[in-house]
Amino acid sequence: MFIAGFPAGAWGTNCYLVAPAAGEECVIVDPGHQATAGVEEMIREHRLKPVAVVLTHGHIDHVASVVPVCGAQDVPAYLHPEDRFMLTDPEKALGRSIGAQLLGELTIGEPSDLRELTDGAVLRLAGLELTVDHAPGHTKGSVTFRTPATEEVPPVLFSGDLLFAGSIGRTDFPGGSHEAIMRSLARVCLPLDDATVVLSGHGNQTTIGRERATNPFLMQAAGLGEGPAAPRRGM
Repeated sequence: MFIAGFPAGAWGTNCYLVAPAAGEECVIVDPGHQATAGVEEMIREHRLKPVAVVLTHGHIDHVASVVPVCGAQDVPAYLHPEDRFMLTDPEKALGRSIGAQLLGELTIGEPSDLRELTDGAVLRLAGLELTVDHAPGHTKGSVTFRTPATEEVPPVLFSGDLLFAGSIGRTDFPGGSHEAIMRSLARVCLPLDDATVVLSGHGNQTTIGRERATNPFLMQAAGLGEGPAAPRRGM
């Protein structure tokens, strides 16, 4: 499996392009703020052909470029229905203004072909198999995407803002819930193999094994201590 990624825009949100190999069809994960140029560069450099965009949740730092990217590539986007309103009303999702100057750099709206994600769905796109797990807590419609292990590569979890290296997503925006995100960590992350590579919405790559041993929030989800206060990292 081939994965290219880069941090995009004002919030440094990780955007990923995933394919069976370079030169083949691919899926784009979370084209956020100012991601369009980076997506185009990755497509040219690695000779990729996008077939879909998949979104871990609806916050503007993860979806700001979905309309131009889907339009340029003529592909559908996939999003959980609980977060659909965020595409057209991003400030409602945050409970505060993100600033007129910044809004001027964003493309607000829905792509022409928007499809719904459901818990447990298996997306077969670009020769890939992506299992969807609904993981509310950061937002009501947060999801993760899992790829299975092969002989050559370990399983991969695109965790969005559910799980970071050493931390988790903030839960103080409308629709967020610390209790819900702890349940999602327990249900979605704890059953995974330690070798699972975690590619999150912000920050560095990690593994489930490393987070199981060191991440205080994942340890709390496993019933090992009370854990620290809820984080306020990110947007």
